[in-house]
Amino acid sequence: MSTGLSQKSAEIVRATLPAVAEAIDEVSGLFYRRMFAAHPELGTHLFNRGNQASGTQRQALAGSIAAYATALVTPQGRLPEGMLTRIAHKHASLGIAPQQYEIVHTHLFAALGEVLGDAATDEVVTAWDEVYWLMADTLREAERGLYAQAGVAAGEAGGTWRPWEVVERVEETDETATFRIRPADGRPAPRFRAGQYVSVRAELADGARQIRQYSLSGAPGDPVHAVTVKRELRPGAPAGEVSQHLLDHVRAGSRLEVSAPYGDLVLRTEDAHTPVLLASAGIGCTPLQAMLHQLVDEGHQGPVLSLHADRTPGDHALREERERLLAKLADAHAHTWYTDRDGRMDPAAVTLPAGLRAYLCGPLPFMRALRAQLLEGGVAADRIHYEVFGPDMWLAG
Repeated sequence: MSTGLSQKSAEIVRATLPAVAEAIDEVSGLFYRRMFAAHPELGTHLFNRGNQASGTQRQALAGSIAAYATALVTPQGRLPEGMLTRIAHKHASLGIAPQQYEIVHTHLFAALGEVLGDAATDEVVTAWDEVYWLMADTLREAERGLYAQAGVAAGEAGGTWRPWEVVERVEETDETATFRIRPADGRPAPRFRAGQYVSVRAELADGARQIRQYSLSGAPGDPVHAVTVKRELRPGAPAGEVSQHLLDHVRAGSRLEVSAPYGDLVLRTEDAHTPVLLASAGIGCTPLQAMLHQLVDEGHQGPVLSLHADRTPGDHALREERERLLAKLADAHAHTWYTDRDGRMDPAAVTLPAGLRAYLCGPLPFMRALRAQLLEGGVAADRIHYEVFGPDMWLAG
């Protein structure tokens, strides 16, 4: 594998990888503290304050760096392209500008030097600097392409945000609502691919402009888009502040700042007879709902298996619409589990057709367990696709 990493740097990174991997969580925590002290606006207007408070953003950063560096110095190793693609899409949805990688570099390497101390020799820092810029340049190039596809310039100043108007609010459950939105600037809504998401930027009571991603849950061809928002209620943790703001304050006629659609979890079928498995838990049903819309619109003829787990029927968002869409398909079957055990389901009771493509969305433990079961059932790894809401903790584990 040609990685672009010099032989000398590869040797140094390989030798120091265990020490850096052991320290990287501490390094990433110090990095964020240093960067927010120097650029407080990034903490209030760009980075997710909830993920910072919980530590998941720090852990995801540490995991991604460790995974990338490991791949660079492993013989016949494969770069974590899926991880890089997901990061690039998330960055584009936030309006990350190329020059912001310089800010990250400054504070990340200051933190690395402080944590490693005397072990951070000039040679070690130079080698890891190569790793950083290889990863950063890969992401910047990918993001440049995503911005070009969306017709926006790189970075927030280039037009990441458009004004949208809420034309309808639909109460799905006691804690979930769908907002149907259309552009308020007179220009047509951008087309999206089933499974993608948009970012919504909301100004909160303390003046912070926080950004969250929400999957588009309607039909890709609909000029009025739909985002379905659930109030985050986790024991011992505050409710998600942007979701709570939207559910408490946004009604028909409200204006929202919304990005172009992004996301790499998209429906891909070889033909109209490809078997499809859509498996979700909780609010993870939203990107898969858009996939159901697309399958119906395309007149899909192959088997479609819709698996969903939720706490109760009253918590199951978009349930009736799911049933209506499945009824329109030629060969569709629904399986539903209601349990309080973090999206637990038993796909062993479901007959899996050969050659299927599987799409998963829900809590990470749910997706890990289901992916393992699908692999054991003979589904090829490259035909299992997933979406992580929030920081990508798949590799961080």
